[in-house]
Amino acid sequence: RDWSSDVCSSDLDDFFPPLLRQIPDYPVVLFLSGNPKCLLQPSLAVVGSRKNSDYGRLCVRTLLNSNLQGFNIVSGLMTGIDAFAHQRALSQGLSTVAVLGYGFDYLYPRSLANLKKQILQSGGAIISEYAPSLPPTAWRFPKRNRLVAGMSIATLVIEAALKSGSLITARLALDYNREVLAMPGPINQPLSAGVNTLIQRGATPS
Repeated sequence: RDWSSDVCSSDLDDFFPPLLRQIPDYPVVLFLSGNPKCLLQPSLAVVGSRKNSDYGRLCVRTLLNSNLQGFNIVSGLMTGIDAFAHQRALSQGLSTVAVLGYGFDYLYPRSLANLKKQILQSGGAIISEYAPSLPPTAWRFPKRNRLVAGMSIATLVIEAALKSGSLITARLALDYNREVLAMPGPINQPLSAGVNTLIQRGATPS
């Protein structure tokens, strides 16, 4: 294991993310590594494709900047837009929290091991609702998305195909009466289809 963890109780712990308590299916406990104080900051969720384009990277660089000081950038610590959002937050001196879809005993994907360490060293945090011994499995990641949306005042979607985990997060954010922000993309690109559909359905263009 690359880090030690604490348990954050939804009923007893002052550091449990306050907005997360408001969703109907909030977790009873969170396993936490890093700085619990950042969980109390207003959070912006940033999600998108694992196979992002250069345009997606440009969007992240443009939208996540030092003007967001005081905000916490939340994402799912996967390859693509998730990882780039965490990296951009670190480069801009912003707090960032990674929400895992598995337990702390695992490193997945292994290519992001160094990014996990950077998040902790910067004063950010890594959280999971799963006990440390639970491995990554396909169904745990969509379930994890409710935490990303639930602890955030808004969810920003950058590049997403029509069948995308990012759209699950966006739908959950709408269910929780949170704002959904969508970055428009070229109409001839598959990674724009999901985002442009969100805009058609009332999401705020970023």
